[in-house]
Amino acid sequence: MTIQQLAYASIGTPITRGGVSLFPVYIHQPSPWITTGPLADVTIKECPQATVPMLQARNATEAMVLLVEGETVVGGQQNRVLNVSVLLSAGTTTEIPVSCVEQGRWDRGSSFGRSATFAPRRVRREKNRSVADSVARGSGRQSDQGAVWSAVHHELARHDAANPTAALAGLDAAFDRDTRRRRAAEELAELGPLPGQCGIVVSHGTRIVAADVFANPELLAWHWPAIVRSHVLDAPDAIHGAPSVTRAVRFLHKFSEAADKVTPGVGLGREHHIANTKVVGQALVWNDTLIHASAFALAA
Repeated sequence: MTIQQLAYASIGTPITRGGVSLFPVYIHQPSPWITTGPLADVTIKECPQATVPMLQARNATEAMVLLVEGETVVGGQQNRVLNVSVLLSAGTTTEIPVSCVEQGRWDRGSSFGRSATFAPRRVRREKNRSVADSVARGSGRQSDQGAVWSAVHHELARHDAANPTAALAGLDAAFDRDTRRRRAAEELAELGPLPGQCGIVVSHGTRIVAADVFANPELLAWHWPAIVRSHVLDAPDAIHGAPSVTRAVRFLHKFSEAADKVTPGVGLGREHHIANTKVVGQALVWNDTLIHASAFALAA
């Protein structure tokens, strides 16, 4: 399956809580043997010469392992978010591009662990937009760190989650204080993913705002709670209109048919980077199989 075939994905009836609607996405392709799991299996650490935009990932397993764009890792010199999805070969060590999501700290912290929440939509959107621009210019997979920090500050202010190091991870405490959001996330986590579901399209009322699609249901299931938490945090103050399957289908069509910049992946596969006036995002494809795709509406 290539990125263009996302246009033929099936989309089901959404589940809605707290103003956020999640449409289930089903794709039909061979299901590759790819795993993802605790960082006990994949060790993420600072590079030998620590630098903000790069970390080192060691896959000690005998299987391919997927690291996902938008995942945040906490610890090290400072907390980071993955710039792109990376498919690691078995028994390899790979340098992975990241962005800082903790502006006020650079010191030797604990080992890295996964956050309970993916980076919020606005942070991922700004990061992906600047990474796509960097790739188009042949300048690697660097983000506009200033734009990422600006998005982080926006989210912290929106949720009254200011903290001494301006760490995006401060949203976890704010999330846990908000009983309404926490219950909405818990209910959504229990309701999904559905059997065979490989991804989601997210809407706020009639507005389609984002999508994440994985190679197989197991990969989505592993990341489901963290993705759900990030989208419940992103719930708007006011909802206009009802969620529309037609709009969800149209959004995947726009993304799959957009002009893209293709480049070899950091690990296995190839990356597709998309940035236009309507949507930004990226996809990782390996052996003509879509491994992960993330897309964000610019008008939302």
